[in-house]
Amino acid sequence: MTSNDARDLSSQPSSTRHPGIDHVLPSASLKSLAHPLRVRIYDELSSYGPFTASGLGERLGESSGSMSYHLRQLERAGLVREDTTRGKGRERWWERMPGSIAVPDARTLAPGSADRLAVKLLEEEWFRSREQNLREFIVEGEHVFGEEWLDIATSDTINLRLTPGQLAELVADIDVVLKKFIDAYKRTPTPGSMPVQIHVNAFPLVRGAATPTPSDAATASAADATAGASEKEQ
Repeated sequence: MTSNDARDLSSQPSSTRHPGIDHVLPSASLKSLAHPLRVRIYDELSSYGPFTASGLGERLGESSGSMSYHLRQLERAGLVREDTTRGKGRERWWERMPGSIAVPDARTLAPGSADRLAVKLLEEEWFRSREQNLREFIVEGEHVFGEEWLDIATSDTINLRLTPGQLAELVADIDVVLKKFIDAYKRTPTPGSMPVQIHVNAFPLVRGAATPTPSDAATASAADATAGASEKEQ
């Protein structure tokens, strides 16, 4: 999901959560982050690395005072910290806390509770950010990047019919590949590298219908044949 430090947007229970997630956000952190501007701040630090409050304000169209206030709230919640390796004098640089995170499974939270509403807000803001980043690349990418980037960037849609077990196997295989690159380059990026965001969405389509079993298909075929015979008799 975001440098991102492998932020994972999975809201799965801990028993099935993707590997490599350091912790699930506790209630206090959820409530602190559940603010549209704070999500944008967190995303900016995740995707692009450390910034000062004034630098964030310029990127997000907000005042440095507003940025400083929200950064302090995020710091209290354990989500960001001061980058003491940068800056001079009273200049303060901020970075997100390293490590990947997940939000709790909303299904485990009481309907209408503050935590459940916070999870929903975070998910909506994160997905909005994903869509915006992809849209920006599609609209502006060819004017910003050279062919070496444009030729390799991809946005694929693949349609399959899978069982829950088969989808779980696919996601697990994807996770293995992602973890290989996270371990290799997250902490030690190669000179000349650019921030890259990877979206992996794998989910059943709400308006889809289950593939019939062989017995269901045979029953349907027999029913069709019976209906056809009845029509002929008429």
